[in-house]
Amino acid sequence: MDISADLPPVPASDASGAFIGLDIGGSKTRGIKVVDGQVVADHRVGSANVQNTTREDAACQLADLFAVLGADGVSRVIAGSGGIDTEEDKRALAGLISPHVPGARISIVHDSWLILAAGRARTGIAVIAGTGSAAWGINADGVQARAGGWGYLLGDEGSGYWFGREAVRYSLRRMNQGQEPDALSRAVLERCGLQDPNDLIRLFHGDKGRHYWASLGSVVFDAAAAGHQAAAAMIEQGGTDLAALAAEVAGQLGLTGPVIIGGGVGENQPALQDAFRRHLAAAGCTDVRVLDADPVFGTLFLAEDPAFA
Repeated sequence: MDISADLPPVPASDASGAFIGLDIGGSKTRGIKVVDGQVVADHRVGSANVQNTTREDAACQLADLFAVLGADGVSRVIAGSGGIDTEEDKRALAGLISPHVPGARISIVHDSWLILAAGRARTGIAVIAGTGSAAWGINADGVQARAGGWGYLLGDEGSGYWFGREAVRYSLRRMNQGQEPDALSRAVLERCGLQDPNDLIRLFHGDKGRHYWASLGSVVFDAAAAGHQAAAAMIEQGGTDLAALAAEVAGQLGLTGPVIIGGGVGENQPALQDAFRRHLAAAGCTDVRVLDADPVFGTLFLAEDPAFA
């Protein structure tokens, strides 16, 4: 079972036979089964990312997924997942997958690689701005580098969680200053089902998961579109921070692009994209693209690419 990111050239049988591609995100897992280059099964389940859920729940999600996809004739699995930082991480995830595809070759990569591959790029920089945030890249020599991806307690700037948390912090600062809730604060309270900003403290430290707060991030973009200056400043800061991650990777690898941004926030928020592009241009990176395909289809590109290494 091969779990190294440094893979030899893909044999023709891997590209033309049956394989399964997985995109294991922070909130959901999507899997496709591909036979002779054609997607014959496509299914989604909850997150199987062991950084975000228990090993037992991840195993259950994968069991449900493979029950639908089926493993007949599958000789290869390519899985991209967040939180894959060490060989131990790879082995742990491969150990959950292998019982469903006995004898199959399993390749585990960080989910940032799927964004680059889904953008049909062999070299470049991928930036994830979803529930969390990270940047990863690879150059023509096969050298890899990454920035961020430390998780919500240590970073995740420019992510959905970061925007949700900043909206809560903004609302609490107004409360401390004796100010009435403004449009952004009212939107936060309404989304959370609260009347008093003070109750946000209890709720934030309660049992709501980070996906709940990541979903709250949309109120920042709505408020900014309506002219809220503080919300617009948050978006500018998020774009600045994401661009800094990409520029750090670009500097390490000697690249100027392409830079492909993906993730729910990165793909769907034009105001953040604009700020991201402007700040990257200032750093010398002008080839910036928004991902226009689901990352899981990056596994197709990797399986067909003899340079996958």
